[in-house]
Amino acid sequence: MMLSRDGVSGLICLAVSIFLLVLTLRLPPAAIVTIGPAFYPAMVLSITALLSVILIVIDVRTMQALRTAGHAPSRVSAGPAPNYRLVLFTFIEFGLYIALLPALGFRISTFLFVLALQITLEWPPNAKRWLLTLAVAAGTAAVCHLVFEDYLQVLLPRGTWSGV
Repeated sequence: MMLSRDGVSGLICLAVSIFLLVLTLRLPPAAIVTIGPAFYPAMVLSITALLSVILIVIDVRTMQALRTAGHAPSRVSAGPAPNYRLVLFTFIEFGLYIALLPALGFRISTFLFVLALQITLEWPPNAKRWLLTLAVAAGTAAVCHLVFEDYLQVLLPRGTWSGV
């Protein structure tokens, strides 16, 4: 059975998800609350494993359909050329986000990261899109803060420069 890049990616993600899911079983149970520290990682890893299986199944069916139709399936799928510059800029922005977290704090750093990433991925062409970009960045930072700090009661980094 020959898989395309999607199928191989699905297999790798499935293997990593299962490996990490097994490691969550070693986490200690919760002492005070009903949901322990393994619950959310296990949930995310289970969803990732399920999506990986779906990707593999779709890829196998696609490759079988290509063989049935008389096409020679190849391992390299045709698509847009890789944009390595975009990948590099994304890694640089993520590195800056991590580096600025202690100084600026979670809320400001997250706002700036989401804003910069949106602009890098697609430059807003007009004022309406700039407002939407700013709103998405502010909303993402606010919702993440509310979910993690208030709902899950996870202490997020406070900025040494900003105090928030």
